[in-house]
Amino acid sequence: MRILMKLGWTVVLLMILAGCGSINEASGSLGTRPTPSPGAKPAAKKELPWLAVPGGQMKTTLFYGPWQCRREFVNQCQTECAGEGYPLMGCIWLADLKFEWKGRLVLLPVDVDAGSRYGIYHCCCKFPTRTKAENEVARQEWKNAMKSYRKSWSERFGEWPSVDGVSWPGHHIRDLWHGGNPVDPNNVFPAQPGVHELYNRAYPACYAGQPPWNTVGPDLPYTDN
Repeated sequence: MRILMKLGWTVVLLMILAGCGSINEASGSLGTRPTPSPGAKPAAKKELPWLAVPGGQMKTTLFYGPWQCRREFVNQCQTECAGEGYPLMGCIWLADLKFEWKGRLVLLPVDVDAGSRYGIYHCCCKFPTRTKAENEVARQEWKNAMKSYRKSWSERFGEWPSVDGVSWPGHHIRDLWHGGNPVDPNNVFPAQPGVHELYNRAYPACYAGQPPWNTVGPDLPYTDN
């Protein structure tokens, strides 16, 4: 994940107030409302509780795919895969993170509402795979770190979701089988259990260069409601 799992709330807040994007920006900032592409459908979403930050409050909402990658994401994946020496087989747009902030500026004594949104996608480069033993070691490393990771994530973005006391699974953006770091803050985010299953089914097809992951999708394939 290329955007902000390891960013503290201060950096996130500055990005929101400045209206800054990143290579994963999906749909505008500072209250702009993007226009969904024709045929867009409501996305599965999860609103996290408001989180107190200096000067105000921040709320994170997660919108879940998987969707075909928009053109900008595919272009970035082509560059990233080439930089690592592997061909690009496909691209999966996994989710969007929407940030809302409301509070009072310190330097300017005015009330402010602001927001920004960032897309999470995975480049299915033709990465080498781990051996079964190596994969088990990586998976155990993640299991050992899960509780502390969820706590750290919750402090930055809002409480890690759960159902009936069972935490949602953490999805590794670059999967462990293809060399993903099991505990990198930029590589894991909470995924709705049913959506996580969709991800797990989509990844093999993406790495195999199969449709729809080998073609470009619309700029905004979902609606917020």
